[in-house]
Order: sequence, then C-alpha cells, then structure tokens
Amino acid sequence: MIQQRANFDWMLKDLADGVPGIQQIVVLSADGLRIARYGGDPDAADRVAAACAGLQSLAGAVASEIPGSDGRMKMVIIEINGGYFYLMAAGANAYLAVLSDVVAEPGMMSNRMRDLVVRIGAHLTSPPRRNGQTV
Repeated sequence: MIQQRANFDWMLKDLADGVPGIQQIVVLSADGLRIARYGGDPDAADRVAAACAGLQSLAGAVASEIPGSDGRMKMVIIEINGGYFYLMAAGANAYLAVLSDVVAEPGMMSNRMRDLVVRIGAHLTSPPRRNGQTV
C-alpha cells in the first residue's frame, strides 16, 4: 500500500505541474476516504474527501433523473469565489478531486484530469469495504 501511494504522488504531481493554479488534488474512495493527495495538508484532504462522497452521491441521484442516463456521475465542476472545484469519476469506487484558483482554465483542467484517469484509471480504484475492512 505504501508503494502504491508513492506512485500516486508523482502521478498527481504531474497533473499539478501541468495545469497552473492547482491548490490541492485528492484521490478518494466512494465512501469518502482519502486514498492519496497532492498539495494542501492531510486534514484538509480528509475533509475534501468526506465532502466529495456526499457530492458524488448527490450528483448520481440527479443524473438518474435524466432520461437515458445510467445514473453515474462523470464530472462535477463548481465555480466558487476565488477558484474552482472539480470532481471526476476515476475508477471503480474511486474519484479524483481538484481544488484550483481562478488561474486554472476549466476546459484545460477537465481535459488533463480525463487524460490522467485514462492513463492510470485502473490504479485509481478502491475495493469495496464491509465494517471498515476491505472485502
């Protein structure tokens, strides 16, 4: 597991170096546990991961109301005062979240996030858990 997190570090750094304005990147499980992070502090990354679990659930509920949708969330972008928040499905039970300032261009960010997910999506997974244990 430690080696896997070390691998995430350079992959997330590559995204941060490629898009100006990134403040923090978090890889999280569907149940809101932080898998990896780049930038920011660990406590902030844990809070982002927990909030993202609710947001991806909400986005999925809204998606299921769209005729013809399979109900799965692909990407959420929220513009906030001073920046942007991005959340993208990134593998089985895993998500990629990015917080950026206003310098980051949303189209470039979403394309770079998608490229990262395509390149390493098989590694951005979180196995299902029961009672806090991996199944």
